[in-house]
Amino acid sequence: MNTTVENYFIEGCGRCALAATPDCKVHTWKQELQLLQKIVLQCGLTETCKWGVPCYTYNNKNVLNISAFKNFCSIGFFKGALLADEKQLLEKPGQNSQAVRLFKFTNVNDIKLIEADIKTYIFEAIEVEKAGLKVEFKKNTEQIPEELGVKFEDDPVFKLAFNNLTPGRQRGYILYFSQPKQVKTRLSRIEKCTALILNGMGLHDSYKQRKK
Repeated sequence: MNTTVENYFIEGCGRCALAATPDCKVHTWKQELQLLQKIVLQCGLTETCKWGVPCYTYNNKNVLNISAFKNFCSIGFFKGALLADEKQLLEKPGQNSQAVRLFKFTNVNDIKLIEADIKTYIFEAIEVEKAGLKVEFKKNTEQIPEELGVKFEDDPVFKLAFNNLTPGRQRGYILYFSQPKQVKTRLSRIEKCTALILNGMGLHDSYKQRKK
C-alpha cells in the first residue's frame, strides 16, 4: 500500500494490480486530483496519507479524502451527512451510506466552476469537527457479516469502494462472505476480493478475467 501523498500521484494507492501502471485510475484523473489537492490545502487542513490515498485532518481527526475511481474522482467527507448541502452538490457513495458524502468530478472545468462552493463545504466540515459532532448510525438493513463490518471501520476507502458498487454486486459479495462458518475463511474471502472491490468489479468479474 502507498504511504505518501507524493507517491500517490505517481503510482496510485498501491492496493491493486494496476498500481504503478498506465492503467492506474489515478492517472485518469491526475489533473483533477491535483486541483482538488490544491483547493483542500488552501483551507488549512493537514495533509497525510491513509489507506493509500491523500487524507486531510483537523486536530488529527479525519475530515475528508480525495480518491480516484473508475468513472470519477472525488472529495469524500467522512461526516458529510452532517453538512447542510444547501446547493445539493453532494452524493451518497451508496444507497445505504449513512455518513460519507461525495463531490464527484469528471473534468477540471467542473471543479473550477464550483471551487468557491467546495471551499465553503470544507470549512463547514471543519466546523463540524470542531464541534465534535457525530453521525447517529441507524441499524443497517443489510445483513453485513461482522468481519466485513470490521473491514469497513478499519478501511474507509474500501468501504467507499464497496458502497460505489451496484446493489447487485454488493449483495453478491455479502452472500459470498457470509457463507463460511469459520471466521478464518470469511476473512480470507474478504481479503481475496479486496482488489476487485477497489476496482469497482463484481464477484463474477474475477471468473471472466480468468477465462481471458
